[in-house]
Amino acid sequence: MQSLEKIVRNLGRSVLGLVLALSALASFAEEFKRPNIVFIFSDDHAVQSIGAYGSKINKTPNIDRLAEEGGIFLNSFCSNSICGPSRASVLTGKHSHQNGFYTNGGGTKFDGSQMTFPKLLQKSGYATALVGKWHLNSDPTGFDYWEVVPGQGSYYNPDFYTSAGQDNMKRYEGYITDITTDLGLKWLDERDKDKPFLLMCQQKAPHRTWAPNLKHLYNYDNAPVPEPTTLFDDWTGRSNTLAGNEMSIKDHFIYQWDMKFQERVPFANDFESRLNEPEYPRMTPKQQSVWNAYFEPRNAAFLASPPTGKELVRWKYQRYIKNYLRCIDSVDENVGRVLNYLDENGLSENTIVVYSSDQGFYLGEHGWYDKRWMYEESLRMPFLIRWPGKISSGSRFPQLLQNIDYAPTFLEAAGLEVPREIQGESLISILEDPDTDQWRKYVYYHYYEHLTEHGVPRHEGVRGERYKLINFYSNDGWELIDLKTDPNELVDVSGDPEYAAVLDEMKTQLERLRSQYQLPDHAESATH
Repeated sequence: MQSLEKIVRNLGRSVLGLVLALSALASFAEEFKRPNIVFIFSDDHAVQSIGAYGSKINKTPNIDRLAEEGGIFLNSFCSNSICGPSRASVLTGKHSHQNGFYTNGGGTKFDGSQMTFPKLLQKSGYATALVGKWHLNSDPTGFDYWEVVPGQGSYYNPDFYTSAGQDNMKRYEGYITDITTDLGLKWLDERDKDKPFLLMCQQKAPHRTWAPNLKHLYNYDNAPVPEPTTLFDDWTGRSNTLAGNEMSIKDHFIYQWDMKFQERVPFANDFESRLNEPEYPRMTPKQQSVWNAYFEPRNAAFLASPPTGKELVRWKYQRYIKNYLRCIDSVDENVGRVLNYLDENGLSENTIVVYSSDQGFYLGEHGWYDKRWMYEESLRMPFLIRWPGKISSGSRFPQLLQNIDYAPTFLEAAGLEVPREIQGESLISILEDPDTDQWRKYVYYHYYEHLTEHGVPRHEGVRGERYKLINFYSNDGWELIDLKTDPNELVDVSGDPEYAAVLDEMKTQLERLRSQYQLPDHAESATH
């Protein structure tokens, strides 16, 4: 028989081994613990109005916090600069021609039966939720809980609906940016705490008609917002395609709808008078009184002595940009609420937080508002990401990112295999090695609506690190832009003999991407 001493010694070794094994297992589990994901998505938020991107017109301290504590992608682009199609690309990791959602109009509905990253996360054990703007003309799928606004939604006292249907909408009193965040934080409180989670918090703001929260009405009143250097660009020497636009601050703002007039403006043309302000009738009498106290005296002063010519354009720009920035003030404020919630509930360390928007937006550049075009203000979209322990504070990533990359990134971060049908690339390799050169050098863009909203034609193109090629294939027009020498995109060099080799190379790259992404021919594209 073994001595008592030996038995005790062997037992001790066994216990020690078990402890070490359990410790190693715990360490392994902790190392591969799946992160939570909070995806904050705004609408039409231009990078030139975000502090971390160098804004000279406003401050966004809470959004900037993500760049300070994580990283910022400096060259982030959409694949189709319009609300619904961009959202479809985010969900699927595919270009419009592959996910089937090409345009906002025409009765198109997003096919919710197809693969999306929330579905795959849900299937793998994630708790999933979506709140806010959806705008895909079908009910969300892949979410344990969702509560969304119909269509564009309303800024004031908005209606939301759930799986019970749009016939059972609930109206919340208050401001939509606050309410959307309220719903998201409420779900975080009530979720299954044993599961990792995905929360998609999708804001309406700062989408047109730029109706600010009442508490922000007086922001920016002390001084004019700086004008863009190209505010009075008349597109001299450029394509007739551009000159035919219907998105100029000079000619296409609607006084009642955009400029916050309740009364008719006597000198407005038919275009400028066609719609009434949609938010005012939704307000309570108390809300209307605060609104009136701000806008009525300012509108009266304008009508008593209306400016003309360039001064009228300047007045319209100031009215527009200040309301736009006030909407962003609410977005930034609510980003702060989400970050504070994560901090206060011990969730920050294992949560990926992303802030992005569905596309860029014109803030008076080239005399324009809106989006749709492949030019930089419209093409660029913000992407800021915080992932403690994975992304060094203050990281700046120069690589060419596109919204088809979001889905594979979230899937790989969750430890899931990325389906081969996804056309985007996971950003994990960049996050792990910011200096990697193993990344795409060109991105593909395609806008499918044709002369419907704002007079923008169909077009496609390719953007590299220096050059951009646009093909307005409906009227056989090419544009080549040298972004290094012409960052404001004022000169088309497609006909310059010195750029002949560049033009050929960019056409080659365009055809390469068309083949890679399995694009149909232009005749078929024109049917969507």
